Amino acid sequence: MRITQKGQVTIPQGMRERFGLGPHTEVEFANGENGVIIRPARSEKARFRSWLEKAKGSSTAAETTDSIMRLTRGED
Repeated sequence: MRITQKGQVTIPQGMRERFGLGPHTEVEFANGENGVIIRPARSEKARFRSWLEKAKGSSTAAETTDSIMRLTRGED
C-alpha cells in the first residue's frame, strides 16, 4: 500500500468493515507504540471527558476549594 502524492491511502475493505469505518466516517490519527493508529474520531464530549479525567487531581494549589471560592466571591 502506498500513500499518494495527495497524502491519501486506501484502507482495505475487510479492515473498514471490521472496524466500522464506513463512508463519511470521521477518523483521527494517534501515536501508537510502533506507528500510527487510525480510529473513528471521538465526539467533542468524549474528548473533553478524557481530558478532564487526565487533569483530575493535578492541581498544585495550596489553597482549599472553599478559600478559592471565598476569594472569587469577594468574601473576606
